[in-house]
Amino acid sequence: MTVESTAAARKPRRASKRTSAAKKPQSSEPQLVQLLTPEGERVEHPDYSIDLSADELRGLYRDMVLTRRFDAEATALQRQGELGLWASLLGQEAAQIGSGRALRDDDYVFPTYREHGVAWCRGVDPTNLLGMFRGVNHGGWDPTTNNFHLYTIVIGSQTLHATGYAMGVAKDGADSAVIAYFGDGASSQGDVAESFTFSAVYNAPVVFFCQNNQWAISEPTERQTRVPLYQRAQGYGFPGVRVDGNDVLACLAVTRSALERARRGEGPTLVEAFTYRMGAHTTSDDPTKYRADDERAAWEAKDPILRLRTYLENSGHADEAFFAELETESETLGKRVREVVRAMPDPEPLSLFEHAYADGNSLVDEERAQFAAYQASFADSAEEGK
Repeated sequence: MTVESTAAARKPRRASKRTSAAKKPQSSEPQLVQLLTPEGERVEHPDYSIDLSADELRGLYRDMVLTRRFDAEATALQRQGELGLWASLLGQEAAQIGSGRALRDDDYVFPTYREHGVAWCRGVDPTNLLGMFRGVNHGGWDPTTNNFHLYTIVIGSQTLHATGYAMGVAKDGADSAVIAYFGDGASSQGDVAESFTFSAVYNAPVVFFCQNNQWAISEPTERQTRVPLYQRAQGYGFPGVRVDGNDVLACLAVTRSALERARRGEGPTLVEAFTYRMGAHTTSDDPTKYRADDERAAWEAKDPILRLRTYLENSGHADEAFFAELETESETLGKRVREVVRAMPDPEPLSLFEHAYADGNSLVDEERAQFAAYQASFADSAEEGK
């Protein structure tokens, strides 16, 4: 056999290996930490346990219901032209409420732009979240009041902020912890990789909470990673855990454990909340273009609110009076959100130039004067037309 024929004979086998590697499926799905099944049955886990009173269980249910109502109202307001954009959390209530209620008052939160449930847990008025989406401010709350940072639009950058803040917490000798929220799409960003490196090396008291809702806009998770996201933590030298992101009890237990670990000085933890984005990425997105209806239907059966309600009813921890009262409270919240948003005053146009520099800047002053003259020209034109 000639050298050429030998090479030709071998070539298909090499191509076959490459093809096989490209199509090799991910390893079998790891077990989720789960304490409440989709059917609403309470189960135990050997590493994570939680014992909540009936009042606490009802409180978690109330949090999720009211957060969902607020989110639905915001979506409707955007469709009516009252908001420029909205990023819905529909389907992710358990991940956010569970992790949010695991926090202490002195812990600090760095959110993305979708953590409406966590904001609720931190005591941020829901209507304050809407100012930015209406275009009347850059964030309507003081981060230091609730230890809840302003929403971050730049994908993944808040993980760096959280890591730096956590390093400062450690240097101060405080026993508080920091949590950074991000999505599966952000896990592909270099900022997140850098955050993992620094937090591990400096043993920062930070929890990285990744809400894997399966879709980075239109990009599925399998197009971003060859292994489950939580396993990435191993390469940086700290633990990772995957939790059922639609199980509010499991999210609470796992996040609480990770935060306690951080406070003990044992460094960062990556929590992957395996959940699903039931709606669009934002109101500018149409998910029917890239995902199937049967996929969404399968996740509807795992609805976080429905499963907790089933458990509350079957265990006798809540009665119809509780659910009826909550429905009334939900309607009241929806009405207040509508009224507050529509009454938000437009900002003074020249305020655009405020707070750019602490001590002023000649270029900004010049631009302000030019813009003021431009604004005044409309008044002059209107006067001339009379």
